[in-house]
Amino acid sequence: MLQEKKPLITEQYSADPSANVFNGKLYIYPSHDRDIEMESNDNGDQYAMEDYHVYEMADMNTPPKDLGVILHVDDVPWATSQMWAPDCAEKNGKFYFYFPARDKDNMFRIGVAVGDTPAGPFKAQPDYIKGSFSIDPCIFPDDDGEYYLAFGGIWGGQLDKWKTGTFDPNGGEPADEENAVCCKIARMNGDMLEFAEKPRDIVVLDENGNQLKAKHRDQRFFEGPWMHKYNGTYYFSYSTGDTHQLVYATADNPYGPYTWRGVILTPVLGWTTHHSIVEFQGEWFLFYHDCELSGGINHKRNVKFARLQYRDDGSIVTINP
Repeated sequence: MLQEKKPLITEQYSADPSANVFNGKLYIYPSHDRDIEMESNDNGDQYAMEDYHVYEMADMNTPPKDLGVILHVDDVPWATSQMWAPDCAEKNGKFYFYFPARDKDNMFRIGVAVGDTPAGPFKAQPDYIKGSFSIDPCIFPDDDGEYYLAFGGIWGGQLDKWKTGTFDPNGGEPADEENAVCCKIARMNGDMLEFAEKPRDIVVLDENGNQLKAKHRDQRFFEGPWMHKYNGTYYFSYSTGDTHQLVYATADNPYGPYTWRGVILTPVLGWTTHHSIVEFQGEWFLFYHDCELSGGINHKRNVKFARLQYRDDGSIVTINP
């Protein structure tokens, strides 16, 4: 077994790992941090990523193999900059790569590129998904053959500017006693290229059945959604952002509402935290990132992994990085 909690990709900076199993192998789709000098700000300008690589692993004993660039911002007709956290899914032998980027109006949208293999080549659709906005797409295939796209991130990801359903450049986080900003979810069309419905809120409730408020900064959604299923239960996990935790909630259907359950990963070195959860060769793994290779520079991150353990009641054992 490769060493847990140590940098997995070391030849370049990488972050936001989306790990998926296709054809018996593990494929990691991270964002690609650039080795540049730039001050950090809440708008996220320091995360000036331009392209995506994909990494292949035959097992957890062999280092990941870089299969090269699968998509560059110059190959996306509608996009201008900031190719942030992506995800990928397979349907009927085709592979659908979902990614966020800023459009020509400087707003984040979500696009999709299509390929014949997990490593592409991927060809981007000429326009972004109609009705999409914000960042961090997670494409979740359910057991019944339906696919759902969860997405969103506040602050740099602009989700807090979409609270009314339309973009408000002056929008911000709600007041402490107001409901927290929600992640979004939409079922996909059969062709995987457009939403089949208007995106809905993923509501997270506390243990008493009350919706989380903006003040619940250790629990509320900030960015980095991920969805997986374990023993028939739906798990919605995400980053709390400025409190630097990965947390999770569970439900009996993909839309929720979800009930908050606990912390998956305590804070890592660096400001951001972003993850994926995958079952591979009979074990469950958490993939995440920190800034060990750069000594803590927030926009120079590296992918890591750790075994994920469930208790008998379905709760997840908290990991300390």
